[in-house]
Amino acid sequence: MRRHFSVVKLALASALLASFQFGCAAPQNSNSAAIAVATPAPTPDKAAIERELLRIENDFPRVLKERDGDAIRRVEADDIVEILPDGSTSTKEQDIADIQAGNTSADSWEVLDAKVTVLDADTAIVTGRTVVKGGKTKTPEGRSADISGEYRFLDTFARREGQWKLVATAILKIQNPGASPTPKASPSPASPAMKPTPVTKGTPAGTPAPKPSPAAKISPAMKPAPTPTKAKTP
Repeated sequence: MRRHFSVVKLALASALLASFQFGCAAPQNSNSAAIAVATPAPTPDKAAIERELLRIENDFPRVLKERDGDAIRRVEADDIVEILPDGSTSTKEQDIADIQAGNTSADSWEVLDAKVTVLDADTAIVTGRTVVKGGKTKTPEGRSADISGEYRFLDTFARREGQWKLVATAILKIQNPGASPTPKASPSPASPAMKPTPVTKGTPAGTPAPKPSPAAKISPAMKPAPTPTKAKTP
């Protein structure tokens, strides 16, 4: 009987201790949840993000010229999605190999009108144009192809482990760069029909004939402007 009473007493003490611990822990968890909900998301530093991504974009001509495969390795994500102008795709490994081998070259490679759109602290999009002059690339068959022209690109960046990575890119060739669309001719409004000129009635008999109006003076003919003499070039 004494043993049974001791077990009951121990069980009651354990229950009271558990209730006390739960009562102390519950408010703490509630406060933590309230603090977590009340903490606002950090505001992205758009100016700093824009500077960094524009630096990456404008560094590509140097990367191409110096065959800097390590720069491609640092900037491109391992799972990058690439869509090329001919509709084909590429990978990070292929890009590194092409850069290091010098498979792509150009006399001039310009990045123009680059614009950064910051979506949040860890995601941004860069759009712009690329003008390539004297561009050459080697095809998988070993032939040389001309890639000169003007292109429009869309690059998507994501911050991973504190570093900005290019996670997706799409490039489209502009077929008629600088050509403005031909404006459509506006329809000319129909002019109202001209009213017929009324017929002049004949002069009744016995009415004196009107005096003839004096002849209009003839304006003197314009003298032709003298033809300028061509200046002698030294």
